[in-house]
Amino acid sequence: MHQQVALVTGGMGGLGTAVCRRLHQEGFLVAATYSPSNCRHDAWLAAQRADGVEVLAFEADVADSPSCSSVVRRLLDMAGRIDVLVNNAGITRDCSLLRMSVDDWHAVLGSNLDSVFNMTRHVLESMIARRWGRIINISSVDGQQGAFGQSNYTAAKAGMHGFSKSLALEVARHGVTVNTVSPGYLDTAMVRRMRGDVLRERILPQIPVGRLGSPDEVAGLVAYLVSEQAGYVTGANIAVNGGQHMQ
Repeated sequence: MHQQVALVTGGMGGLGTAVCRRLHQEGFLVAATYSPSNCRHDAWLAAQRADGVEVLAFEADVADSPSCSSVVRRLLDMAGRIDVLVNNAGITRDCSLLRMSVDDWHAVLGSNLDSVFNMTRHVLESMIARRWGRIINISSVDGQQGAFGQSNYTAAKAGMHGFSKSLALEVARHGVTVNTVSPGYLDTAMVRRMRGDVLRERILPQIPVGRLGSPDEVAGLVAYLVSEQAGYVTGANIAVNGGQHMQ
């Protein structure tokens, strides 16, 4: 059997890095996309290589369908297949709705939700032809419970699971599963940039386990969902949030 191939969008962030490294550990050939504004991709690749982790890298504007199509075509030309897609790319532009610009709305919906359509649409034909595939959409606890000042972000993250459920119904008979993972607050550089008082007084008291999550904990769930053993799991939204929000 040829080596399976996984494509991770936003693969060079905190969670994206953990997912790329775990899938490499699981034996996948891993490809990561990074945004055109990311000027540190070479350093990231070098750091992974120093740890024995080889990752293919593709610049992509995930909000742009032709850019996504180009990445998929190039990866298929190189590897001949794409077995797993992890839609992880996203941005935030937080403010109250009364102060939110149209550009802020569209930028967040484009990066977080349009990207899921753009990438999935282009990998799906290959998966269906092979009658096997795994699509994981990385949402957020905020998409389940809402968040002050994040109407754009929460709308996009909630929309991701609606997309997952509908697509899961369409492709189940072809051996392709589609699931959503909704992390809570993780110990990443973005969260660590929060003011200490905000983290201690507002965020941690909401989390029953009393700590931030590890990106590796989420990556472990992704590794399960893309495995053969998870073939009966589709259309699910799995929370990894320390009990912050329960359904």
